[in-house]
Amino acid sequence: MREGARLHLDYSAQSLWSIDRMIEGIRREGAPYAAVQEVLRGFGAYAGEVMARQTGAEWWATGGDHWIRTPDGRLWDPIDEARRCYAGHGSLRLLCRDATAAERRR
Repeated sequence: MREGARLHLDYSAQSLWSIDRMIEGIRREGAPYAAVQEVLRGFGAYAGEVMARQTGAEWWATGGDHWIRTPDGRLWDPIDEARRCYAGHGSLRLLCRDATAAERRR
């Protein structure tokens, strides 16, 4: 996906702006969810890895679902947030910002 879209994905929080814009573009094109669900999962996984690197979090999985668990014990669901972005009411950038801010307050 990165190569075809010419995205600069460097695992920085800033790169999530590009991901949010990409998801918004796909949504505006009217692509059916079934056609983009794996791409959204990939975007969510990328965002989760950004969060993990920014906060020292770990991936946590159960029952086939995957979350990010920050050192304060909070669970974050970037894969579901990518789906919410596609539905028009989510932001991977803001999810990462919230997780990072929570860790800084700790």
